Amino acid sequence: MASISRNLREIFEDAERRRESVESPSASSSDEYPEHLRAAISAYEECRRAVERLALFSPNESVEDISSRDLQYLVIDFHIAELTSRIPRVDRRTTLRDARARYDKFLRLLDAYGLLEGDDKRLYERFQEAPDSFSTATMTDPAARRDTKIARYRQEKALKDKLEHLGRQYDEEDEDEADDMTLRSVNRTRIILCVHAAFASLESIAVELQILALPPPSPPPPRTGPLWDHRMLFGRQEGDQYSERLDPPVAQLLANGRGGPLLSKEGRPLQPFTLLDQRDQLRQGVFRPSHNLPTMTIDEYLEEERRRGGIIEGGGAASGQRAEPDEDDMKLADEATMKAREWDEFTEANPKCVFFSSKYIIARSMVRHIRS
Repeated sequence: MASISRNLREIFEDAERRRESVESPSASSSDEYPEHLRAAISAYEECRRAVERLALFSPNESVEDISSRDLQYLVIDFHIAELTSRIPRVDRRTTLRDARARYDKFLRLLDAYGLLEGDDKRLYERFQEAPDSFSTATMTDPAARRDTKIARYRQEKALKDKLEHLGRQYDEEDEDEADDMTLRSVNRTRIILCVHAAFASLESIAVELQILALPPPSPPPPRTGPLWDHRMLFGRQEGDQYSERLDPPVAQLLANGRGGPLLSKEGRPLQPFTLLDQRDQLRQGVFRPSHNLPTMTIDEYLEEERRRGGIIEGGGAASGQRAEPDEDDMKLADEATMKAREWDEFTEANPKCVFFSSKYIIARSMVRHIRS
């Protein structure tokens, strides 16, 4: 019996190594992935047959009757189900149904030992009632479904943290002197974590099977009408030779008239045309600096400003110097004389303070009138 048990342990450890190598991120991209996947499944199948030969599990026993080291063999069917769901097959429905049957066998064994409690027990009963529409949360209330998903995620995270802590504690102890309770807690926590993963996988399988049950989309109807090309748009004369050209020859365009409408009533172009709009401007502004480049020199800019009157010339001390009058220019001398005579006449007719005095006199007379 000890020899068979030792062989079972070696087979299980070999299956675990194969599973871990298959679950690595780079394993699925290799060409040998299907072969390694089937080898891992075969190793677990051999382990399961050894467990049946040893009769480690019996419906007449309770979970306390199972040794702490043998508890790890309860998850064999779970690993077989996980690996089976990854097998690349043409018939995906068969793969999913085989994986679902393995998950059901795993949960049934745990239920027989009373390891499914609380929510897990209710979920398994719901799965047995309707496996094709199984869901871990209600489908009618979105808020309740969200809360259930969050609660299960937190439970799963707490289980992973607990398993990591117990695993470190068990590894620090010697394998021969390790506490039996620590090993039992590690295996029990791993089993509960596998139960969470099993229900999530069963929900995904149910959804995928529902999608696969939908009828495939009907192919597009074959096109029976004629294909529109330039020969139908511009009219092909009988006797014309077949040509693969997509654009008609220039002679044909000229013959049909280039001065007609661009589009037909159905919106099809009747003759080639070019969109000019801002195409050239946009093309020129593609490969260029983000800032504006100078378009003229400084001298050209000053000349342009001078032409527009933006530069004021003169001013300063030189602006107060009057030019010497030209004594030989009689016309300019007559204009100066007439201007001086007009100014003399204005000053004689309008002596200083006359306007202010008249205003003052009028104001004084009005004040006196009011007071009287």
